[in-house]
Amino acid sequence: MSAGRLLALLSLLQTPREWPGSELARRLEVSPRTVRRDVERLRDLGYPVEASMGAEGGYRLVAGSALPPLLLDDEEAVAMAVGLRAAAGQAVQGIEEASVRALTKLERVLPARLRYRVGALTSATVPLVTGEQQAVDPGQLTGIAGAVTSHERLRFAYRDHDGTESRRHVEPYRLVAAGRRWYLAAFDLDRDDWRLFRVDRVAGAQSTGARYRPRELPEGDAASFTTSKLYSLAPTYEAVVVLDLPADRVPAHLGTAEPVDEHRSRVRAGADTLEWLAYRFATAGCEFSVEEPRELVDYLRELGGRVNRATDSG
Repeated sequence: MSAGRLLALLSLLQTPREWPGSELARRLEVSPRTVRRDVERLRDLGYPVEASMGAEGGYRLVAGSALPPLLLDDEEAVAMAVGLRAAAGQAVQGIEEASVRALTKLERVLPARLRYRVGALTSATVPLVTGEQQAVDPGQLTGIAGAVTSHERLRFAYRDHDGTESRRHVEPYRLVAAGRRWYLAAFDLDRDDWRLFRVDRVAGAQSTGARYRPRELPEGDAASFTTSKLYSLAPTYEAVVVLDLPADRVPAHLGTAEPVDEHRSRVRAGADTLEWLAYRFATAGCEFSVEEPRELVDYLRELGGRVNRATDSG
């Protein structure tokens, strides 16, 4: 049974009249027997279809059901609810309110047995919001998506992380949703290289109308390219720390160790946050001193002050 035929049958039954089985069969270009099976399928899905007795066997929707329950099975209904909940967490202006409204409408037209499941999912989950979020204009987002789809070059103003503004002329490749941020992977024509742009820093994106043949990404796909670029742009701290621990007893997760003498070792380690470096060495179980970077020294001094104040307060 095709979903298209079921939708066509529902469309006919929503007309406020009784439909003889033979007429439905003619309209749908199927046999009366198939119509009877389709009606049973609609009833199984929770649609209130009544049948009158007689040779023709007329069918109609129950009065007051002009908007019948949505034609979704259990898995489809839950999948749609999950999708709407996820959309509510995206950094797009107005998307949260629109997604909640759509989810409310979805619950209203679902059959009772599915309404409970979707309602339980909605009430039992909340989005986890982490880090900085800048909302994206949905009009601009869809405009960029249109240029990606039609392979049209874009011009826009762009603001870098340090506030520097520039004009860009690009061949957009893909939009990538990463957590609560949107990125555009594109080939920058003026710089003759691939670039990754945060869409919330894009302003005045306009299609030039000029078409292009899509190039091949250096990373294989847009997700891999975005991940690679984000890692390369992340701040990296290289630490050199002397531990009161022989080199052969330094855990591998701390870094690369070389002996200073039989009791101490010099460890070199890298991380993208000072917090992670501080945690690694503070939990090493021995005395240590930081040779570099200066930022780690300052962070540990500040952290030590906070710890001392916390213990002194008791």
